[in-house]
Amino acid sequence: MYKVFVRKSVLKRIKKAPKSVQILFDELIEDLERKGPLQYLWPNYSKLGKFKYHCHLCYSWVACWMCESKTMKFEVYYAGSRENAPY
Repeated sequence: MYKVFVRKSVLKRIKKAPKSVQILFDELIEDLERKGPLQYLWPNYSKLGKFKYHCHLCYSWVACWMCESKTMKFEVYYAGSRENAPY
C-alpha cells in the first residue's frame, strides 16, 4: 500500500470544486494508495517527467502527482483547471 500526501492548497481547491469532481478526486486518491503512481485507466493519464504524472478528473479538471524513485510515498501537488496546470 502506498502513502499519498495531498498538499493543503490542493485540498482547498478541491473543496471549491463541483461535487462530481470531489468524488472523482477521492477515487483517484484511493487508486493511488492501492495501485501506486501509474494510473493507466484514468482519462488522459500521462507521465509529465521522470517522476511526475497527471490525469483528468473531468474535461476541465486535472490532478498532478509526483513520486520519488523506489519509494512507497508520493504527493499530489496540483488539482484544478487544465488551463492553470503546472505542465
